[in-house]
Amino acid sequence: MNNPNIRPSAVATLLDVIDPSSQAAGAATSDWIDAQNYGALLALIQIGALGASAKVDAKLQQAQDAAGTGAKDIAGKAIAQLTKAGTNDNQQVAIDLFTNALDTANGYRYVQLSITVATAASLTAAVVLGFYASYGPGTPNTSLVQTV
Repeated sequence: MNNPNIRPSAVATLLDVIDPSSQAAGAATSDWIDAQNYGALLALIQIGALGASAKVDAKLQQAQDAAGTGAKDIAGKAIAQLTKAGTNDNQQVAIDLFTNALDTANGYRYVQLSITVATAASLTAAVVLGFYASYGPGTPNTSLVQTV
């Protein structure tokens, strides 16, 4: 249902980013995001030109605090590998996460996005958005400098 009185930026909160770059082989990660006040997160990963024979993986992980204590993968929250051979240049992927899938019984409430490039540098970028904030609009990441 459309509600012209609610701005989209009040519904989706920019929680963190992995800035666009030519990512060398290895992992790039977002900060650990406190997900306890959101009903869902959405990670949007953008892949540009992949290097020769490059492979790209991305996944969501969970931890017990902002330092990454007890970090572990979230089951079912990893993309199918993108490859140069698979002609995956200039594609996007999304990972949906309802926060009730976190291991909250054991104190897990922090989420991190990890993008791993193998073989050759490749262009990558990502944003992590929060939805269904418990207490009104969420607080956006400090890299958000304008909302129009």
